[in-house]
Amino acid sequence: MSLVAVVVGLSLAAAPELSYADAYRQMEQSGRPLLVLVGADWCPGCRTMKANTVPELRKAGHLETVIYAQVDTDKQPDLSRRLMRGASIPQLLLFTRNGDEWRRTQLTGAQNMVEVRAFLEREIASHQSKPGATPRASND
Repeated sequence: MSLVAVVVGLSLAAAPELSYADAYRQMEQSGRPLLVLVGADWCPGCRTMKANTVPELRKAGHLETVIYAQVDTDKQPDLSRRLMRGASIPQLLLFTRNGDEWRRTQLTGAQNMVEVRAFLEREIASHQSKPGATPRASND
């Protein structure tokens, strides 16, 4: 492996996560889709998503078209409740914009990179034709 590949790999793995509030602000300013992983440190599926799936997606460039944030259900219980539908975690939430309206879609449970990539491609491609919900929790 070349030195450049190692440096790029390390910088991708070490990329800081945005807080939900910062991601929300960026989403409002840019109109780019917002992808939020809601989970907890004690949850095996959540740990898998955080440690494997998300870094694989980032490394492969599949998170370049979205703004990404994580919300911990234990550290941010009020925000988590407002974002989640149902109590199962992990939940991967995608908010896409169609004009002035937002559409919310979700994947529940641990997902691999292929499943999340397909979800992102499908939902981002179809978001322009289907209006929906505004992200319910701002500035948290």
